[in-house]
Amino acid sequence: MSNVKVAVIYYSSTGTNYKMAKWAEEAAKEAGAEVKVLKVAETVPESVMESNPAWKQHYEETKHVPEVSLDDLEWADAFIFSVPTRFGNVPAQFKSFIDTTGGLWFNGKLANKVVSAMTSAQNPHGGQEQTILSLYTTMHHWGAIVASPGYTDPVLFAAGGNPYGTSVSVDQDGNMIEDVEAAVKHQAKRTITVASWVNQGQQ
Repeated sequence: MSNVKVAVIYYSSTGTNYKMAKWAEEAAKEAGAEVKVLKVAETVPESVMESNPAWKQHYEETKHVPEVSLDDLEWADAFIFSVPTRFGNVPAQFKSFIDTTGGLWFNGKLANKVVSAMTSAQNPHGGQEQTILSLYTTMHHWGAIVASPGYTDPVLFAAGGNPYGTSVSVDQDGNMIEDVEAAVKHQAKRTITVASWVNQGQQ
């Protein structure tokens, strides 16, 4: 699987999805993939972040993480997305980036990319499944190949059993309620496995 290039692309306001992205990176490297961890650019003014100290702190702590570019999308064989839910959909920051990909889509540069997605919310029924499915709708337009985890490993049940992608609930203090690390790592490795199959099939 050493020929697989994977971009782990996340948006995180207070750190949950960044942590999930880092677990995915760890698993992808263990699987032999070439990995980039990339963040979606923050679009709110810093004055808005000032109202939430955890948001401002995470923003400062992750300034070293490179922002995702269209070149990264073209480079990667596979994408692992990690974004929080916002009213049952992806955050505006993430959508803003996706809306810049029309040129790549038009030229067929996003077809046959292997994708998988993860999310978080403040409660188990806060739109987690819908957020992932909304993201996958865009991936279908790209002509991408969705590698959802399904129920391919028992660790998924311990993490809440979301077949579309790992999702986690977060309490008021920002702590993850379910233990999802193993599920994230399984999902990452499965994504890379599927990407390796696709790469082999296109050779």
